Amino acid sequence: MPGYNHLFIPGPTNIPEEVRMAMNVSMQDMRAPDFPELTKPLFEKLAKLFRNSTGRVFLYPSSGTGAWEAAIQNTLSPGDKVLMSRFGQFSHLWVDMAQRFGLDVDVIDCEWGTGVPVEKYAEKLKADSAHEIKAVFATHNETATGVSSDIKGVRRALDDANHPALLMVDGVSSIGSIEFDQDAWGVDCAVSGSQKGFMLPAGLGILSVSKWALDAHKRAEYSRTFFSFEDMIATNDQGFFPYTPATQLLRGLDVACDMLIDEGLENVWARHNRLATGVRKAVDAWGLSLCAKEPKWHSDTVSAIMVPEDKDARDVISTAYSKYNTSLGTGLSKVMGKVFRIGHLGWLNEGMVTTAVSVAEMSMIENGFDIKAGSGVGAAIEHFTSTTAQSGKAIAAE
Repeated sequence: MPGYNHLFIPGPTNIPEEVRMAMNVSMQDMRAPDFPELTKPLFEKLAKLFRNSTGRVFLYPSSGTGAWEAAIQNTLSPGDKVLMSRFGQFSHLWVDMAQRFGLDVDVIDCEWGTGVPVEKYAEKLKADSAHEIKAVFATHNETATGVSSDIKGVRRALDDANHPALLMVDGVSSIGSIEFDQDAWGVDCAVSGSQKGFMLPAGLGILSVSKWALDAHKRAEYSRTFFSFEDMIATNDQGFFPYTPATQLLRGLDVACDMLIDEGLENVWARHNRLATGVRKAVDAWGLSLCAKEPKWHSDTVSAIMVPEDKDARDVISTAYSKYNTSLGTGLSKVMGKVFRIGHLGWLNEGMVTTAVSVAEMSMIENGFDIKAGSGVGAAIEHFTSTTAQSGKAIAAE
């Protein structure tokens, strides 16, 4: 089929041409004396993007799941009690991992479409006077349901209880796209991956840790090899890795970091909010609703759009792919067939988002949805033409 294949899933995301070209280089010697000229500045750029001034950033040749494992293995011990919540497929997978590692998991199950239950966390932390809870886990952005949670609120709950537990945050689909401040929020382990806000192929697990996580590492009793902080620190300090790194991905990541820094983090966050709001305006115009139950849960990186009970979201996704060369995100687990997802994160602009909205609209109409042609697209266009690209605020009348 002629024309571009459009990608609007919540990861992997579109790769900027500058990043793709940076990776299109011959293989290089990862033990050459000039290799640290790439890696040392790269670690500094990543720390700047996470806003981490107290600790360090680790890069593993893995997915974000590998960075999850590294965070657990290097800071906790078998049998440690941890506080977690489950409200979507990815928060569920993190709970599953913690249980497989033999942690004593106190899990709060929440309705899908909601997020981290900050108030319930606060109650449990205040009740834990013996400080048995060693870590609190929070999924910042639940990709399956399009829900973002209040990480600052979790930190307040810890501080109000004067609780020393580590704060572990899954930021795979948030960091590099929506507001995140590791220092200000007191996050000890921040997990991300290369294939979302960092605009790369999958293949790098990114873990940013605080000085308190590094201190906890000294007491952690898990056996570890591939994800060992010790091995990474010993070689990273010299600009190298304890095993063969993904050198082309590092080249691409270096350029991606430059792009984010040049745009400015606050501008990146504002851009994502503005684009996401355009999608949400379209959903309202269609007469549909998001999986996220309230505006406070709305994600600026992915919208999970509910279909009517007599429709199957998989038909929308199939039509978009087979007829319009466009990939939309499928529903996962409990919301399979009930939602389709539009990913609006990474290297993205108004025209791209409007394309996603128009294809979704055409696909729904073809599958018998009671939707007026142009309604969603028009609502998105009206939003984009009446707000500024920098802030998403209304343009002042001339």
